[in-house]
Amino acid sequence: MTDALKRLSEEGVAIWLDDLSRKRITSGNLAELIDQQHVVGVTTNPSIFQKAISQGDGYDQQLTELAARRVTVEEAVRMITTADVRDAADILRPVFDATEGQDGRVSIEVDPRLANNTLATVAEAKQLAWLVDRPNTLIKIPATPAGLPAITEVIGKGISVNVTLIFSLQRYREVMDAYLAGLEKAKAAGLDLSKIHSVASFFVSRVDTEIDKRLDALGTDAAKAARGKAGLANARLAYEAYEEVFSSDRWAALDKAQANKQRPLWASTGVKDKAYKDTLYVDDLVAPNTVNTMPEATLEATEDHGQITGNTVAGTYEQSRAELEAVEKLGIAYDDVVQLLEDEGVEKFATSWNDLLKSTEAELQRLAPSEG
Repeated sequence: MTDALKRLSEEGVAIWLDDLSRKRITSGNLAELIDQQHVVGVTTNPSIFQKAISQGDGYDQQLTELAARRVTVEEAVRMITTADVRDAADILRPVFDATEGQDGRVSIEVDPRLANNTLATVAEAKQLAWLVDRPNTLIKIPATPAGLPAITEVIGKGISVNVTLIFSLQRYREVMDAYLAGLEKAKAAGLDLSKIHSVASFFVSRVDTEIDKRLDALGTDAAKAARGKAGLANARLAYEAYEEVFSSDRWAALDKAQANKQRPLWASTGVKDKAYKDTLYVDDLVAPNTVNTMPEATLEATEDHGQITGNTVAGTYEQSRAELEAVEKLGIAYDDVVQLLEDEGVEKFATSWNDLLKSTEAELQRLAPSEG
């Protein structure tokens, strides 16, 4: 057993767990991960909740009460998910206090079916912040064209945001711009900027999965040599963009008003291809002021055999550009890949949300009181 997780934290990488369930909360497991494995935050998504609710009986008591009240399935889902987020936020509260709001955060997503509706996304974000009612919540908003103005609006109201489903460098720049515009609105409204936090969730492994699939279809030696490089290259260039934006004159004015930088968060860090080391997207994305949100298997792999050797992003930008260019030269269009991944990401979360509604509805029917 190494203490790779401790070294990772010391390098300025916040370790967040990409999972949450009632069982993880009530068994003491989440508290244990915080205490022993340097976990300082939690992210959730519709897929995570769907899996949690469809397994075991951890939600039976609450579902029985909701069934007795004959609530709608939509309301039941929100009551269940916000209860988990609230309890996890309470467990993480000491971390939140110790880091002055930087960590100790729990993320909860707006209904992904609203991803193309700015007004509804803003309304849902406000409702979720009110429902959970914890200062250490982050509301997840997807980085779709409709999501960008919603981010500005929600940040402008002083609500902290986790921007999710970022795949492209161009979209990431638009996300940072939306965040800064939100801070400027909040400042104009006289809000305390030091209380507003945000992370930008940049997805990593899915980029490799899609590009590798296209490289494999080519089958040439040059294509084989390019495998497994695009995901890291893309993320490292995102960090370059982050450094640029948060050293600009525009940022300096907000920095003076005690604003917080929007940290890059590496998401989708579970390795999908067995040919790659299972800690690839942790070991090779170490940089200060970042977050790495890991599924438990990746967390355990990093603890067991992660190779944390200091900053593995600095000095990689030219090489990263060359690696993305090599893929383009083989006829694989970057813009096409990242747009497909964004569309698929929204679609997958919407599907998971619908599955979550279906499984919750089945549970409500099973536990409904008999008539009379």
